[in-house]
Amino acid sequence: MSDPYGDAEASRYENPVASRKWLLELLEEAGRPLDYEELAVLTKTIEANRDGLFARLAAMCRDGQVITDRIGRYVLVDRAGLLSGRVVAHRDGFGFFEPDEGSDTLYLHDRQMRKVFHGDRVLVAVMPPSRHSKSKREARIVEVLERTHQRIIGRLREQAGVQFVTPEDDRFLHEILIPDHQLNGATFGQFVVVQLDHFPESNRQPVGHIIDIVGAASDPGIEVQVAVRTHDLPYQFSEEAMAQAKAFGDTIDAQTANSRLDLRDLPFVTIDGEDAKDFDDAVCATPRGKNGWTLWVAIADVAHYVTDNSPLDQTAIERGTSVYFPSEVIPMLPETLSNGLCSLNPHVDRLALAVCLEIASTGRVTKYRFHEVVFQSQQRLTYNQVQDALDAVSADHHSPEALATAIQKTGRFSSNAVAQNVADLYSLYQVLRSAREDRGALDFDSVEPKFSFDEKGKITGVVPRERLEAHKLIEECMLAANVAAARCLKKFKLPTLYRIHEGPSDERLAALRQFLGSMALGLGGGVKPEPSDYQSLLEQAHSRPDFALIQAMILRSMQQAKYAPDPDIGHFGLSYDHYTHFTSPIRRYPDLTVHRLLKRIVQTGAQDDAAHLVREGLPDMQRMVALGEHCSMTERRADEASRDVGQWLKCQFMREKLGEEYQGTITGVAGFGLFILLDALFVEGMVHVTQLPADYWVFSEQQHTLTGERTHQVFRLADSVRVKVARVDLDARRIDFALAGDGPVGRPRKSSVRSRLKEGKIPGKSQPRDRSKKSGKKRR
Repeated sequence: MSDPYGDAEASRYENPVASRKWLLELLEEAGRPLDYEELAVLTKTIEANRDGLFARLAAMCRDGQVITDRIGRYVLVDRAGLLSGRVVAHRDGFGFFEPDEGSDTLYLHDRQMRKVFHGDRVLVAVMPPSRHSKSKREARIVEVLERTHQRIIGRLREQAGVQFVTPEDDRFLHEILIPDHQLNGATFGQFVVVQLDHFPESNRQPVGHIIDIVGAASDPGIEVQVAVRTHDLPYQFSEEAMAQAKAFGDTIDAQTANSRLDLRDLPFVTIDGEDAKDFDDAVCATPRGKNGWTLWVAIADVAHYVTDNSPLDQTAIERGTSVYFPSEVIPMLPETLSNGLCSLNPHVDRLALAVCLEIASTGRVTKYRFHEVVFQSQQRLTYNQVQDALDAVSADHHSPEALATAIQKTGRFSSNAVAQNVADLYSLYQVLRSAREDRGALDFDSVEPKFSFDEKGKITGVVPRERLEAHKLIEECMLAANVAAARCLKKFKLPTLYRIHEGPSDERLAALRQFLGSMALGLGGGVKPEPSDYQSLLEQAHSRPDFALIQAMILRSMQQAKYAPDPDIGHFGLSYDHYTHFTSPIRRYPDLTVHRLLKRIVQTGAQDDAAHLVREGLPDMQRMVALGEHCSMTERRADEASRDVGQWLKCQFMREKLGEEYQGTITGVAGFGLFILLDALFVEGMVHVTQLPADYWVFSEQQHTLTGERTHQVFRLADSVRVKVARVDLDARRIDFALAGDGPVGRPRKSSVRSRLKEGKIPGKSQPRDRSKKSGKKRR
């Protein structure tokens, strides 16, 4: 057989090789992958032209006409069966393909990852299962559709005379080469931003030039600057947005105030953190005797100032949310609004969208109504201030009247009316909390870090942030307001963003049940457990030493909450049929979207007559779907950036503690070591198995223990150990501990032949265990 298209090849090349069309026909006729040798034989390629054939096949791979499987054979690409989606890289070199259309995630071999960056949009072919990888469905990249990242932040380094930038995000697997003349004044070790000139290919590193010098690792505030660029956080407002914000001034006009319901006589208060500057919400409660309470929740009327498609609106959409770091905030709106005219600061007139809730003595909301109001916050309270007052009051003050009198005597409030409001809010909170428990909503006992800094911005400490009853009081008021907003929008069938949280998938539920079984625990509810079943499990396990692990595994089984225009999915964790975000429009764009629709309902009088609602100009469902996906992404982006900065600060803090000893508690046990949380500091690190005393260490996955075969020492969850700070890797954000002292560690255990036969063994100087096995085996 000869090349039917050979004449055309001969007219173009001195040494023609098999044409592309012929090679494609041969692969189609074969109906299976063919390797290079098979194609060379079929095309009768002479030795002198074999390099040319190889080059042609490589070009066909590059152009997406063929792809290679894991053993290098060429496969015909059926473009009709190709999938588009995004690359999700793993720091260990491989990756995953997430399709646009919601089909299963596919595995990307490290060879495929050589030509893409994390986040790139690609076109892939699904590979047939191979004997090398029967359990993984693999994809082969046919074409890169979009290079998502044009700029990357990292550290400039040099090795053997070659300059390159190591990306700060370890999901970016390629080091970026920097030519000598493109350093632009940067010095080695600095954080820099690189503009990419050439993207990665199968056999070529990416190349770029430095466009921005961010600074050195020791510079104050560098952690935030790095996080901003790593996560592509918008941090500069447009001139148009700043001009629009400035034009509003710093007071509300009398005409607007006079057109609204006047609530300036009510003793509203704000209750926020000590360092808060943007106050979204204010609350006021009034008892109605045996009929329960009236609760007013007033939320900053951001939508009055930030109108649809204005410069301020465009920048707010781009950001999606304010980003809170331990030492600073990147606001969604300019500070003249977020900390000024929109913020519910005390003793000044403010515009708000308020909801009046009538709440029965059982904690059930029986009626709600939204209003555009003008009001004043009577006092800016902090969580600690309210909690101190509650703690100072005797538990004997059960009635609201007695509680109010006792709270007034603490002297922490600006007026008796404010003290009475706090007392009424607390009485209402107890009823709402009881209703929450009856509803079966989940209540995870999560702890966040609280950082302290000196006057130069240097970290001086990190401790757990205490969750007070004062926090929960405000939380319950906000939940009630959010539910009312969701019900109102659903009633009028308006396209908006709901906060949805679906229950665990079947796969995650099965994995959780398997884990709980190994811990001698069970989850009720059959094939579809309710939130109350999970909450009962949490309460059952709360006193166990391994509670933190159990709670973490339950959390891991849950799906992530997100924004979407579906009103009927509800919020699984909170056990609500309908839920949205209404209470934070200064810092969350979905809340601003909800406000605009609620204001339309209020302004048209639709709460009295639904026929009055004007539906012209409403956003369509397609726009809401896209907006929900965008806002969910910006929320995740902000959370990731905040976590990165927090871990950076912990590492920075502990670098000055090298060699120091601390008492700690074992919070996790794995085949490769122990996770330790320091008692005096809210800092976690690891004691690697190689740092344990010389022994063969046996890991029990069921009991979460490491046991020394020779010494019979046992390390288990909740054990107290003394450690010293051995190593801090700022680049990897990792803190390593070593056991301190020469005395005995862990707990002694009686050894038996039977137990030693049942359990595997890990030598003290081993590599991490083989994760495919249930327990660690001794390596010889």
